[in-house]
Amino acid sequence: MKNYIKHDPWSIIEEGFEPEYNKISESIFSIGNGMFGQRANFEEQYSGDSLAGNYVAGVYYPDKTRVGWWKNGYPEYFAKVLNASNWIGINISFDGEALDLAQCQVEDFRRELNMKEGWLKRSFKATLPSGKQVEVTSTRICSMARTKVGALSYTVTPLNFSGGAQLVPYVDFDVMNADSNYDEKFWNEQGKKATDGFSYVLASTKKTDFWVATGMQFKFSGAWENQATATAEKDKYVEVQVTGQVKEGESFTIEKFASNISSMYFAKDQLVAECQKEVEAAASAGFDTLLQEHIEAWASKWEKSDIIIEGDVSSQQGIRFNIFQLNQTYTGEDERLNIGPKGFTGEKYGGSTYWDTEAYCLAFYLATSDQEVARNLVLYRYKHLQKAIENAQKLGFTDGAALYPMVTMNGEECHNEWEITFEEIHRNGAIAYAIYDYINYHGDEDYLIDYGLEVLIAISRFWAQRVHWSKNKGQYVMHGVTGPNEYENNVNNNWYTSKMALWTLGYTIEGLQKHKGSEKLTKLLNQLNFKESEVEKWQHIVDNMYLGYDEKRGVFLQQDGFLDKELMPVGDIPKGQRPINQNWSWDRILRSCFIKQADTLQGIYLFEDEFDLETIERNFDFYEPMTVHESSLSPCVHAILASKLGRKEKAYEMYLRTARLDLDDYNNDTEDGCHTTSMAGTWMAFAKGFAGMRVRNGELYFSPYLPDHWDGYSFKIKFRERNLTIKASKGHVTIHNESADGLTIYLFDKAYELTGNGQVDASMS
Repeated sequence: MKNYIKHDPWSIIEEGFEPEYNKISESIFSIGNGMFGQRANFEEQYSGDSLAGNYVAGVYYPDKTRVGWWKNGYPEYFAKVLNASNWIGINISFDGEALDLAQCQVEDFRRELNMKEGWLKRSFKATLPSGKQVEVTSTRICSMARTKVGALSYTVTPLNFSGGAQLVPYVDFDVMNADSNYDEKFWNEQGKKATDGFSYVLASTKKTDFWVATGMQFKFSGAWENQATATAEKDKYVEVQVTGQVKEGESFTIEKFASNISSMYFAKDQLVAECQKEVEAAASAGFDTLLQEHIEAWASKWEKSDIIIEGDVSSQQGIRFNIFQLNQTYTGEDERLNIGPKGFTGEKYGGSTYWDTEAYCLAFYLATSDQEVARNLVLYRYKHLQKAIENAQKLGFTDGAALYPMVTMNGEECHNEWEITFEEIHRNGAIAYAIYDYINYHGDEDYLIDYGLEVLIAISRFWAQRVHWSKNKGQYVMHGVTGPNEYENNVNNNWYTSKMALWTLGYTIEGLQKHKGSEKLTKLLNQLNFKESEVEKWQHIVDNMYLGYDEKRGVFLQQDGFLDKELMPVGDIPKGQRPINQNWSWDRILRSCFIKQADTLQGIYLFEDEFDLETIERNFDFYEPMTVHESSLSPCVHAILASKLGRKEKAYEMYLRTARLDLDDYNNDTEDGCHTTSMAGTWMAFAKGFAGMRVRNGELYFSPYLPDHWDGYSFKIKFRERNLTIKASKGHVTIHNESADGLTIYLFDKAYELTGNGQVDASMS
């Protein structure tokens, strides 16, 4: 665990330059606006260890799947989130000597990500090998107000010299992914032009043929005496070389304006013109105006989604960092987009969509965004239904059964590890549950018949074919699966997977019954060639499904062979051997009892109302001590369950682990990018854990408590067009309805009529 980020309620601050942490900081200080994003790479050249990263939403490359030997059903490709054009670059030199912090003595280095206003600022003093000293301050945004625009302001002060200087702003599309096979590059040039006005590169991806135009314009102010300007063009690269004179102690500033325009939104022959229009409008407005627009756009986002924690700066900073990253990753305006596991902060894992979206991210967007945002997330899967059916067909399933991909860009499976691709099928359950979650939260009952049931029927057809009847048990069983705990592969009767299958079948039957006889349902069933006998089969599975249970311990069995393992707590792992995924062989991990993330407990979290507290407690006390939490998705579920059980210290421990996972680099992997999808788990740990927020049968429940480390907290949610503010302090809770019409809420299971612009006050025992 690292501890070099200063604690601050609204900013992420790094003081002092530590090159060994640079890639971690590049991830943490990333910025984006839902349409493109940028790691916190330096504007000037840097020859030290760095992971350059610029990403445009929706653009990917289908890299050939490479495996030792082929298996039937393997996806043809592994989708890579593509590193796109470097638009921030400004190389700078003085009398021919380059400014490069890897070659300089660096003092007073400070990097700040202001989350409230959405800007990244960096400042430092550097002594070049020649002894020349300069002071630099740069500020950068990916505009939330103009989501095709990025801009930066770069100010330089020569401290002990006057003389010649050269600045070279550039656009570089000759980039490479860190995970490229054999250093392959993925972009083809389609055009370029460098001028001292507007410069651009137009490039297209290989295979997928996405086209992107990235352009720039710049202007100077301050003590810069321009002498000459020249341009240069290379393969997929343009630059403008500006030579001038600088004076000791006098500052000059270059403002750079850029735009990324993709063929997802404009015709290919319009991209350069649209790019130029955006860049010139941004340059005309100027950096200060763009910054103010950007700050106002962020203020609007924080008004809906901020969480205030009193008395614990570490917790406050952590949750705001998570909310900030979520808000800049996905805005919900385009139903074709989704929430990648690294957002705009890195390339690892590829793909834009995992089951993380439905199981973790949806809850945040349900409560903090307009209904359309969450609706687009569930519609995303509806739009991919035919591909999910095709994915299932490749594995031998028939008659419209659907298996949604573990990883995807366009609905096709693009994950190439067999134990995940073929066996981690619980993702189907998360997608089905998301339909219920969305309807239950927003009350959009039409969604079920218009879109949801078609998806549910296809998933239920899959489950019905995936189970088989065991003569030995006299029940249905499900063999050869991998549950959420990926430290076990190819197990039989994973409790969580089977539970999700049963729930999906039951929910689908319920939906069919609800709309029975309706014109829309009749039309849908005819279209799907649906037979009444399918419902009978599903009900038989629901009534006769095997779910492992240990009578002696009173716990659900994670899988049939779990109790045959050598059971021991995580504390028995020798010091220095964690995380085990970086220190143990895969064979040793698979044979161990150690659990990567919530598995059985994931199901108990989802279906908690089916179990009494004693059952939840027995399972929690059995499984949590063996959980290493080496998935970013793990701590939040444990925080919620610990809160329900009154385990305040454990809940707080798990909350901090999810809230500060990247800020403190708990798992030694933040340099690859932040764990964006798990950041919604921090919101869940807070709202569903500490605030006890639930939606049961379309009604809102709260059972809040205050962690001992906090003096109070407040947050806002949007529930069925009502805007609510929830505040908790020592011994007291207030819920205020900011909207004109009222609703019923339940506070500590007592019903309250919360009138329009009304308030409920209660004591917390």
